[in-house]
Amino acid sequence: MHKETGALHCPQRPEPKRDEAERERAPLRQVYYRNGASARAAGVAPIRRGQPGYRPALDRDGDGWACEPYRGRR
Repeated sequence: MHKETGALHCPQRPEPKRDEAERERAPLRQVYYRNGASARAAGVAPIRRGQPGYRPALDRDGDGWACEPYRGRR
């Protein structure tokens, strides 16, 4: 601090913009699809393992792809 004025010698760090601060504190949203039909309706199917919205319950054959198009019995 300056002896006479009381001002700081170092420039202060600027406050982050409100949008940036909100983004930093905002929790990551989890994507959830009730079933394959809702994922297809959202335009995200098929969903690969590791992508948002994938969960084992949607991957009936366990091949890493959820909400695959149903082709019926062969």
